Amino acid sequence: MHPTVLTIGHSSHTLETFTALLRKHEVQEVADVRSAPYSRFAPHFNRGALGRSLRECGIGYVFLGRELGARSEDPSCYDENGQIQYARLKCTDGFRGGIERVAREAGGRRIALMCAEKDPLDCHRAILVAPALREKGIRVRHILADGKLETHEDFMKRLFDSRKLSRSRSLFESEQELDERALEEQEQRIAHRRKETGA
Repeated sequence: MHPTVLTIGHSSHTLETFTALLRKHEVQEVADVRSAPYSRFAPHFNRGALGRSLRECGIGYVFLGRELGARSEDPSCYDENGQIQYARLKCTDGFRGGIERVAREAGGRRIALMCAEKDPLDCHRAILVAPALREKGIRVRHILADGKLETHEDFMKRLFDSRKLSRSRSLFESEQELDERALEEQEQRIAHRRKETGA
């Protein structure tokens, strides 16, 4: 059987709602993939506070934002306009190491990758990290804000619908190539841009 990794966005949930979602889906460990593990508007999701709260609930917590976050400190991962390039980020030793770690852990524990965004459509956890895990043979499911579980296949259908793209294969594009194009278009919409530092 292929291991499964879940993803979840903390959004504006209360801590009680968030932990209830984790329990509902039998999550044993949360892997925090935020580059900046804090929230001005919901301090209970700050790294230290969240780690303590989850451990009190019997759920593990690990910070993987340096490895799997979407805001690299490596300038080579950005284009000339200051936008992060996921294809470059995926090639870094840190990202590859983070994926390997999650893949190893997923064999023995039920893990949820956590970021901030409510909808996986708006988050690198689904556009960048999930495809990398799937390349390792790991199934990915997304915990939505209402508690429903969305398969990554259904997520991709929703992505195509949101971008008004056709899933009809052409003579020149395979289904995988169509998926990659849809992910790249969404990346252009959501990927982090560095603030200008001035002339």
